[in-house]
Amino acid sequence: MATDSSGLGFPLTLFVFFCVSVGREAEAAVPESKAVTRILGMRLEKSNKPTDITKTGVIQVTEGSDIVLRFYGLHLFPGSSELIRFTELYASDKVDNEFGARVVPNRTCSEHSKDILVNGLMEVSNQNTTGVVKLFIKELRKSEVVKVFGLCVQDPQEEKWSLLNDKDGRVLVVGEGTSLLPIWLQVIIICCLLVLSGMFSGLNLGLMALDPMELRIVQSCGTDKEKKYARKIEPIRRKGNYLLCSLLLGNVLVNTTLTILLDDLTKSGLGAVVASTVGIVIFGEIVPQALCSRHGLAVGANTILLTKLFMLLTFPLSWPISKLLDCVLGQEIGTVYNREKLVEMLKVTEPYNDLVKEELNMIQGALELRTKTVEDVMTPLGNCFMISSDTVLDFNTMSEIMESGYTRIPVYEHERSNIVDILFVKDLAFVDPDDCTTLKTITKFYNHPVHFVFHDTKLDAMLEEFKKGKSHLAIVQKVNNEGEGDPFYEVLGLVTLEDVIEEIIKSEILDESDLYIDNRTRKKVAPNKNKRDFSAFKHESESKVKISPQLLLAAHRFLATEVSLFSPAQISEKVLLRILRHPDVIQEIKFNENDKRSSHHYIYQRGKAVDYFILLLQGRVEVEAGNENMKFESGPFSYYGVMALSASTLVAAPRPRLLSFKRFSLFSRLPGKTVSYDSLRPPAGRLTPTAEFRSPSHLGGLNRTASLSGTDRTDSLVVSESNSSIPLQQYTPDFNVRALADLQFVKITRAQYQNGLMASRLDSTPQSPESSHHTAPTEEATPPASITVTDLGTDSAPMENGPDETTLLLLNEQTPAPTANHHSQLENSV
Repeated sequence: MATDSSGLGFPLTLFVFFCVSVGREAEAAVPESKAVTRILGMRLEKSNKPTDITKTGVIQVTEGSDIVLRFYGLHLFPGSSELIRFTELYASDKVDNEFGARVVPNRTCSEHSKDILVNGLMEVSNQNTTGVVKLFIKELRKSEVVKVFGLCVQDPQEEKWSLLNDKDGRVLVVGEGTSLLPIWLQVIIICCLLVLSGMFSGLNLGLMALDPMELRIVQSCGTDKEKKYARKIEPIRRKGNYLLCSLLLGNVLVNTTLTILLDDLTKSGLGAVVASTVGIVIFGEIVPQALCSRHGLAVGANTILLTKLFMLLTFPLSWPISKLLDCVLGQEIGTVYNREKLVEMLKVTEPYNDLVKEELNMIQGALELRTKTVEDVMTPLGNCFMISSDTVLDFNTMSEIMESGYTRIPVYEHERSNIVDILFVKDLAFVDPDDCTTLKTITKFYNHPVHFVFHDTKLDAMLEEFKKGKSHLAIVQKVNNEGEGDPFYEVLGLVTLEDVIEEIIKSEILDESDLYIDNRTRKKVAPNKNKRDFSAFKHESESKVKISPQLLLAAHRFLATEVSLFSPAQISEKVLLRILRHPDVIQEIKFNENDKRSSHHYIYQRGKAVDYFILLLQGRVEVEAGNENMKFESGPFSYYGVMALSASTLVAAPRPRLLSFKRFSLFSRLPGKTVSYDSLRPPAGRLTPTAEFRSPSHLGGLNRTASLSGTDRTDSLVVSESNSSIPLQQYTPDFNVRALADLQFVKITRAQYQNGLMASRLDSTPQSPESSHHTAPTEEATPPASITVTDLGTDSAPMENGPDETTLLLLNEQTPAPTANHHSQLENSV
């Protein structure tokens, strides 16, 4: 028994456990079945078509849309979607503000509507209080514009359907909007509106850019077509503000209508905005404005009738606005260019106009004339060709004037900034260069007025002054008030009529006598092969460098009295005068400030052999001598190179002669320096048996009264006739003489001096007619002459108590004196 009972224990245990489990499930199922599902309200989640909430709180959806509603309640479960239905409450063909909130007395749902379909189960949340249900809204009937549906909820216990609250359970379904016009008609109208928009935009740019001034210009100087177009446009263009208001009003009206039609066509506000923006920008702005900006005259003339029509249509609104603009802004004048704008416009449009460069330069020069002053075009004072009033009008001076190429030459006194007269080249027509007339005499006779202008005078005012005929040359000056002194007038330069004309034509005017292309840049013209050489008119015996008769007389007296080699005992005064009047004797050096150490400035150089004597007439020189290279300056009537002439004299003398050389202190002008001539003697061996002299003894002429001892010492050197066979030696100075300014000096070579000695001896030696036959060998043996001495045989003597012979020769230069026959052949050779 025990064994059998133990075999039935395990199945019994399983049965008891199953029963307990079923009992527990039954107990749990009883409370769940007792919980009642309740739906309290709904809310719109999303829709694929436009939706809204009315002012009364009713959900508004569009027909034919899929919507999602969220329901709120208690004890919701997925199958709760079967407890939801909708019933049609009422419909209408119009919508008002209170539509959808009307009170329905009957709250029962007798019939469910098939216009709203519930799709699928409810998606319930974790708390079973909310759930989402998908619905589909069918399209309304053609006669219906709006329809209101109510939410019907089934009670699970009573299985009875009832309406939810008035506002919480209603759905307002509206129909989709209908097009204002047929689609094909809308497309045609939209295209026309785009064309009108482009026309208004293009005319606004094309017509308004043509100001009245430009239209008048086109009517006068345009082509035939341009004149025709301008005549059509000009009447309405004069009414600028009225035309502007009409075009802008038409453009705005067209663009607004275009946007409305596009919105009705696309049924989307965003789509209408995008489409209207793209269409207006491309076809209403860019294309027409690009076309009218280049061909505005032709487009405006061809659409003038349409423009007048729109001006008439918009008259009630555009005309009052235009009058108001006229009162506020004033009458439209048009584009007016001043001088600067005209010049800049010509420069900018140069590649596109048909003006040649010369014409363009003339126009620009004429327009810029008032903006420039005489200081901008004048020739600076340092570059001006001027003549001193004390200048002698000899052949060289007049040749220099002719070669300068100027017809009006300023004349200054003492300094270049003190301009006192103007010389006209035609004033020299009756002047004989041989008369040596001073320039002051000519200028005082003609007395041309000197025209002064200030440096800030405008070129147009200067041109008016020149046109009056007073003068074609003016002196530019300014008031200098710098510094502590009183203000004074400072001369800056010269300005001529040619300078003003050159500034107008923007080019240089050159003639056959010009030396410079531009006086300001000092650029020289190309060498002229046909340049005139006025030396062909010059007398052969005339000096290349012209000095006054007074200075020539002073040089003659100085050499005859102060230099022993030119004393009357050596050379007669007549021969000395003729030597000084030789063309090669009077010379000059033009000092170059830019190259002060140029070899051209050196008269003597140390160690370089010379054979000439120098007497300084004008200017300053620097002398460097001695082992210490002591330097000092010397001025007019100092002489150098006496030994260069005396060496040849020693050889040429036919009989013993006593020659005297004066020795002076070279540096007596330097304070604290007492170096005598003895200290500068050459060392032993320099004075060789060949009579080579290398001593600066001529420097005694720099200061004839200043010596170390205060008195002159004379050394005598006797050369006998036996030395006549000694060969000629060259003189080599041991000092330098350099120019410090422009120089004029007397330069007598050894050959010239030797010929003068022989001419003086022949002049002083009495000869008989028979002795003329014996002079031929002498003439043949005479060395080649370097100068020509005439009138050596003149026997005239100075009158008692009257002028001496030299003065008479100077005063009577042009009167030839009788010549002795027995001297003629020798004189010609000499």
